[in-house]
Amino acid sequence: MNRAAGVAAVSAAVVAGVLLIGGGSPVPAQSGTAVDKATVERWMTELSNWGRWGKDDQLGTINLITPAKRKQAAALVKEGISVSLAHDTLKEKAPDNDSPFEHKMTATGRTPLEGAYCLDTYTVSYHGWAHTHMDALCHMFYKGKMYNGFPQTDVTEKGAGKLGVNNVKSGIFSRGILMDIPRLKGVASLEPGTPIFPADLEAWEKKAGVKVGSGDVVFIRTGRWARRAAKGAWNVSSNSPGLHASCAKWLKARDIAMLGSDGASDVMPSGVAGVTQPIHQLILIAMGTPIFDNCDLEAVGEQAAKLGRWEFLLTASPIAVAGGTGSPLNPIATF
Repeated sequence: MNRAAGVAAVSAAVVAGVLLIGGGSPVPAQSGTAVDKATVERWMTELSNWGRWGKDDQLGTINLITPAKRKQAAALVKEGISVSLAHDTLKEKAPDNDSPFEHKMTATGRTPLEGAYCLDTYTVSYHGWAHTHMDALCHMFYKGKMYNGFPQTDVTEKGAGKLGVNNVKSGIFSRGILMDIPRLKGVASLEPGTPIFPADLEAWEKKAGVKVGSGDVVFIRTGRWARRAAKGAWNVSSNSPGLHASCAKWLKARDIAMLGSDGASDVMPSGVAGVTQPIHQLILIAMGTPIFDNCDLEAVGEQAAKLGRWEFLLTASPIAVAGGTGSPLNPIATF
């Protein structure tokens, strides 16, 4: 999701153990979490999955969703309750929505086609900070390369020749895990610019009684949509809660299949001078892990709390667009 607004965001710096976030206000960095640009560059190699499933692989960590994993996920359906993880489309321009979803009626009840049909047209530039969508592995480049070493020149005016979203047209069916960080901290939502550290993820596992494992789809709730509903929209591209860069190593160790959040996963500013979105960079390019952005995790958080269980069957079906860099979609959690 590295749109122009995100690229323009001002990165914070880690200086003498202090992480500068938001408007530059200092927040103590957790021990062992200081990350600089050189660290991220080293992790591009150390955390890499390039060649793990062969030099021609285009699925990345989706390979971890094996038949056995799907059967395990299906067994999680006990109550038969389904909850959408998509936010309702935003049709009005706002500080966090520079490309509103366009819905145009082309035939209505007053002007039906052939006297019987109503029709409409959707137009959406879905990458960004507003619309629930999936980032395919072709979405981001680093030093001229995408995941598995495919050159960025494979993406042309006709679309992505490699790593496009159509590789996942059969859908995503795995165990989903919600990590509800505001609930962990006893607040309705995290304040903009609040970093989430590996220690927070482990504290949530202990509280929720669930451990992230291979092939899981992990969703990080920051309470973004709850805060927006209470206080209004703000420029999340430059100031939003999310994962600190140090979480990339933790996620790699757990061998997750996908990462999702109610924002763009990265804390903004990132806390890494010179790297705007280190989580996006490491996850998409080095690890080959697709991302869900801008999910609405409020309803699933309430349902999970009510049931006292934070794992569920996760299903999602991207639009089958050959060469697409991602897709708007509606992920579903079924308990």
